[in-house]
Amino acid sequence: MATDNTSVIEHKTYARVGFLGNPSDVYYGRTISFSLGSFWASVKLEPSENLMILPHPVHDLVEFDSLTHLVNRLQSDGYYGGVRLLMAICKIFHNHCKDNNISLHEGNFKLSYDTNIPRQTGLSGSSAIVCAALSCLLDFYQVRHLIKVEVRPNLILNAEKELGIVAGLQDRVAQVYGGLVYMDFDKKSMEELGHGKYTPMDPDLLPPLYLIYAENPSDSGKVHSTVRQRWLNGDEFIISSMKEVADIALEGRTALIEKDYTKLADLMNRNFDLRRQMFGDEALGAMNIEMVEIARHVGAASKFTGSGGAVVVFCPEGPSQASLLEDACKTAGFAFLPIQVMSSRLSQDDLETMSTR
Repeated sequence: MATDNTSVIEHKTYARVGFLGNPSDVYYGRTISFSLGSFWASVKLEPSENLMILPHPVHDLVEFDSLTHLVNRLQSDGYYGGVRLLMAICKIFHNHCKDNNISLHEGNFKLSYDTNIPRQTGLSGSSAIVCAALSCLLDFYQVRHLIKVEVRPNLILNAEKELGIVAGLQDRVAQVYGGLVYMDFDKKSMEELGHGKYTPMDPDLLPPLYLIYAENPSDSGKVHSTVRQRWLNGDEFIISSMKEVADIALEGRTALIEKDYTKLADLMNRNFDLRRQMFGDEALGAMNIEMVEIARHVGAASKFTGSGGAVVVFCPEGPSQASLLEDACKTAGFAFLPIQVMSSRLSQDDLETMSTR
């Protein structure tokens, strides 16, 4: 891709699946995540005389057929589209470069975006837009070699924090790196380096997986709150349970390397069970729990991909079991599809910025 400031630049970032260990990433834990090929966000940067952030014709809709149309739209999609995300990452990027004495040329641009990631499904739709926009800015200003790969997830997260979005680093790491990634957010690394230790893995280690998601999911941004406060207050049950969730990712890494898929299924189920015990059914939501239970009813292993709205499934008995599950999902009104894991999106320039430890 050309990186001079007269070229059109476009980047795509895929949705992510939190496979094991979530939500321990915000509790100095460990996780394994991967890129989901079916859904993505793309951002286009075009040089222009004035700096412009272009609203999406669907996701940033400001013209309606009627008052009822407006209200229905707000009830289904909320108040916010992607414009605020693009503006936030521009601010965070600018401030990071200023604070780190990274010079930026004076050229202007217009940013536009598109996405097919289903809303509020716990597939990291917001961070995908921000990640793709950051990649465009890195190329437009020709500073990709000056901002380390490990730092970029923090910039994305900081942009979302600007907007009050509750999240951890896991999603942003998965989307910056792409492919299958093991992450260790141990306290020492987070405090000394400002980021965790991220290890790419071979996506071929994964067995065939499936995705279940709801067409009308609940909001994924409210689920962390109560547990977080209890953890900060020193609640022994939450602290010990979250440590066990983090250990699931560590055990899962070994299970993947050894292709011990029986163990992997057990870990997936245990991950969800621990989350349910900590958060409670009311916080998780009846629809989200139903997706997990539909998979378990046919003997499949399942857990949330994020905070709710979608479920990742492993069918240890193979295609026949997956077919049974697909029928059950259709009956219940849930979408079901095979998962395609995307490979790493890091370029040679990106790899050269990575810390050696």
